[in-house]
Amino acid sequence: MSAEPIRKEATGRYVVVVDVAAPGERRKQLKRRFATYREARVWLGRTRSQVGAGSFVRPQRMTLAQWVDEWLPVLRTQVRRQTYDSYERNLRLHVLPTLGARPLQSIKAAELTTLYARLLVSGRVDHRGGEGLSGRSVAYLATILGKCLEAAVRGNLIASNPARRAEVPKASASATRHEQMRTWTQQQLAHFLQVTRGHQHWVAWLLLATTGLRRGEALGLAWSSVDLEAGRMSVSRTLVDLDGDEPVWSDPKTARGRRSIALDPSTVAALRTVRVAQAQQRLLVGAGYVDHNLVFARPDGRPWHPERFSRTFGEQVARHGLPALSVHGLRHSWATLALGSGVHPKVVQERLGHSTIGITLDVYSHVMPSMETDAADRVAALILGSPL
Repeated sequence: MSAEPIRKEATGRYVVVVDVAAPGERRKQLKRRFATYREARVWLGRTRSQVGAGSFVRPQRMTLAQWVDEWLPVLRTQVRRQTYDSYERNLRLHVLPTLGARPLQSIKAAELTTLYARLLVSGRVDHRGGEGLSGRSVAYLATILGKCLEAAVRGNLIASNPARRAEVPKASASATRHEQMRTWTQQQLAHFLQVTRGHQHWVAWLLLATTGLRRGEALGLAWSSVDLEAGRMSVSRTLVDLDGDEPVWSDPKTARGRRSIALDPSTVAALRTVRVAQAQQRLLVGAGYVDHNLVFARPDGRPWHPERFSRTFGEQVARHGLPALSVHGLRHSWATLALGSGVHPKVVQERLGHSTIGITLDVYSHVMPSMETDAADRVAALILGSPL
């Protein structure tokens, strides 16, 4: 007959010894102490039930930061480089400074709810204050943390995922997107291209403004994907980062991301000047030229770093006193101007590479009221002729 698993010590506390070995494993015992006999009985019953169901998780001293260090290398083999960088950056900036040293098994849903609320207010976890993150950004962070902790559940490191029980700020994705979306008017965009003409990135900015390309699609564009005679280009890859001096490529975000785009005559002419200048530069550099066949390359042929490219754009925007805009804002500006001028949403969807027209209409729904008004006026004019 086995020994009684609960016994009272001379100190008055109750000690519990229970076998936690899974079927087929060598004998493993776990010992815990409790202030009352009732607490001991409850824990013993729950632990035996978990062991029998195969859901028992052995106590671990691993911290959240240690688990993140184990999880990220696995994640890197499963997602796009850009996604991995985003996950790693968000965890490092917004989660680990507060919760990194906490034991993984002791993290509670309430702690995550508090973290999300603090980020909404200050955007920081060190209490120094600042501009809060948007609801969409906090919801995205909650998704990342949820996936991280769910992997810990699958690894039998924690019994359940506290992120599932945390209260995440509710934010309409489309509403938040419209709040954050900044665009330029036709006049502002034309002024920027006029005052920056001659800058080393000018043709790249022109291409972004006249096609709605993403930053990485433009910086990853190869001459083999451009037909200057036909006035067309194709999108087949994206430059997402540099590993040293080597480009890190990615496929387009969706199947629709692989697309062919018509180029206007002014953009074609500008690209011709780039090709001529690049051929001359190649002769000057000689054997040191690194040929990636890029349309937009540094003087020695190496790719431009995407973040530095964006930073230079921002500096030029500020220098010329224009409203703040990101490089991605050029894409939004193109789409807004196109829809506002009557270009069919299906055409806009195809040029932007959205997977469905619904995404295009949702993202740029702020343009729809003016389009609806224009449609009402046009149809009424067809029916009634001149206004009554």
